[in-house]
Amino acid sequence: MIEVLLRAELDPKLFEVASAGVQGWDRQPMDAMAAMELMRFGHSPGKFRSHAIDSYLVDSADLILTATKAHRSEVLALNPRALRRTFTLVEFAALCEKVEGAYPTELVAEAARQRSLAPADIDIGDPYRRSPEVHRKTADQIAGAAHTVGSRLNTLAHI
Repeated sequence: MIEVLLRAELDPKLFEVASAGVQGWDRQPMDAMAAMELMRFGHSPGKFRSHAIDSYLVDSADLILTATKAHRSEVLALNPRALRRTFTLVEFAALCEKVEGAYPTELVAEAARQRSLAPADIDIGDPYRRSPEVHRKTADQIAGAAHTVGSRLNTLAHI
């Protein structure tokens, strides 16, 4: 859900969005409940297939957004130097509203410097095999954070 909703928010001419998991099954389609939530927002999971994160993705990304702090730790286990560009989605969305930067790269750098300004609760709950209500709450949380991040990055990229 994060990949699709964030991709929908960001200018495709300026940003590339990719996703990979730190757990789960490789090459699997999106969970049906998650796909239904995407459709509620007017998006399709398309031909989505899961795949595992690797050091190439970590090393080549300018910004890495995870669902949870535990996922962030998994990313950093692949490359500890990625700390300054790795955040949870909720964490980075909150920082987007609090820190300044003239360009997307400056925003990421300043967010890393002022990470302590983020709220304590920065994880997105895992809705897998949970009720439709949990899926809806999770999807709404992701959509809100993706909108905040997308709006801020698009604005800075167009300056």
